[in-house]
Amino acid sequence: METATTTLTFRDATDADVDELVALIESAYRGDDSRAGWTTEADILQGQRTDPEGVLEVIESPDSRLMAVEREGRIVACCQLEHQGENAYFGMFAVSPLLQGAGLGKVIIAEAERQARATWGVREMQMTVISVRDDLIAWYERRGYRRTGRMTPFPYGDERFGVPQRDDLQFELLVKELGPSSTP
Repeated sequence: METATTTLTFRDATDADVDELVALIESAYRGDDSRAGWTTEADILQGQRTDPEGVLEVIESPDSRLMAVEREGRIVACCQLEHQGENAYFGMFAVSPLLQGAGLGKVIIAEAERQARATWGVREMQMTVISVRDDLIAWYERRGYRRTGRMTPFPYGDERFGVPQRDDLQFELLVKELGPSSTP
């Protein structure tokens, strides 16, 4: 029986991965395909989740990494890690909808936290989540993240982030203390 960690390869994404990553991120969050998994935003947002330019910007940024997760030579998940001083930002997290619910997300976020600590010596991981995503926020809370109550507005009118289907969207900052780095 395969487990969540069976044959996973973690690597930095490259320019050649952009189209595959955009397709993965879109499939995890938007449209009917996203309904196969539990992370869909299809009921609250339509339109795009990201675009090739946005993914390429993360790949090419000197303070950011886009971690691609492969199984059997195919990208099945990804996440962004951005160095922000003593903190790291975790974003652009996507797991193939057909593989959600099998523990893959737990493995990936733990590896992302480990790499952020080892690479940058950060003490805290931060992320923003749409505040009405109760199931997703609860999942992050089970991983040790806590709600801060600090909100930022959703970029209404900027279709690069999607087309909202409701008028109460905002982002909440979630944080997790990572502890001291084990690097010298």
